[in-house]
Amino acid sequence: MRATFMYKAGDVRVQDAPDPVIEQPTDAIVRIVRSCVCGSDLHPYHTMTAADGPAPMGHEFLGTVEEVGSEVTGLRRGDLVVSPFAYADNTCELCREGLHTSCPQGGFFAAGIGGCQAEAVRVPQAQGTLVKLPKGVDEALLPGLLTLADVYGTGYHAAHQARVRDGDTVTVIGDGAVGLLAVLSAKQLGAERIILMGRHQSRTDLGRFFGATDVVAERGEEGIAKVRELTGGQGSRAVLEAVGHMPAYEMAIGAVRPGGVISRVGVPQYEDAPVGFGSLFGPNVTLTGGPAPVRAYIDALLPAVLDGTVEPGRVFDRTVTLEDTPEGYHAMDQREALKVLVTP
Repeated sequence: MRATFMYKAGDVRVQDAPDPVIEQPTDAIVRIVRSCVCGSDLHPYHTMTAADGPAPMGHEFLGTVEEVGSEVTGLRRGDLVVSPFAYADNTCELCREGLHTSCPQGGFFAAGIGGCQAEAVRVPQAQGTLVKLPKGVDEALLPGLLTLADVYGTGYHAAHQARVRDGDTVTVIGDGAVGLLAVLSAKQLGAERIILMGRHQSRTDLGRFFGATDVVAERGEEGIAKVRELTGGQGSRAVLEAVGHMPAYEMAIGAVRPGGVISRVGVPQYEDAPVGFGSLFGPNVTLTGGPAPVRAYIDALLPAVLDGTVEPGRVFDRTVTLEDTPEGYHAMDQREALKVLVTP
């Protein structure tokens, strides 16, 4: 098959790779119908050394089941499925608590089992991981359904962990796909005022479509001051950080009000973050977030995507074929695309 590999920073190639095969009775083989490039894929695109490559890429996909292991029930050849970016058995104590990304039998795609920017992929724990979609789904809905694999569920996780509720004031830091879908999720959970911190108008316009009431283009101390001005000097009760870099975290600290919550879902590109008396402890601020257990949210989010009530697929603004995936990386890196859809 053809599959995408990153050799080092800036060097992405599509090449021949072995076809995936059933290795465990709980596996399935899925032929990929749609995948995409994630903002988190850009982190290694900027930093990966040649010693760490070549690495399989991609962790979001829709596909059709080609083969299932002997212990997999409820799935059969031809089923259209969506997969979370992390596989899990969906039966253990942690999964039952909604912590699928901590499942002892689980793991992450592209981390030792092959990436999803490819023609096919092996899915471990297939019965607990894959969600079967209705037959005859309109092709126009596929981009929105694909967001359930990661970015929509991750944006929802940010809002859920921040306990966004009716009447809330929420600040979302980051105008990437996750940040924009965090706006959508905050709106769905009842937020009355949503301040989106972003400076790319095409993206913030989409944020307003999803429910943002205010846009703050300023960064750093200037951005913090603007958020505080908009919130009567207090700051927001919930701040959703969807970037992962230290300046975004520092803005979150500055924008949150005493007793509020900072919910981080941007993959942190730093190890040391202030949590002491002057940052979080003194004002009784809660810090939460983490890799989104997307499987915990798919069943709840799916119906509104299927009936068109919400349109998370709007975050895709460019489509490339699998062979042109490196072009998709370049476009996102240059801010020429918000999120790139990959077709066979």
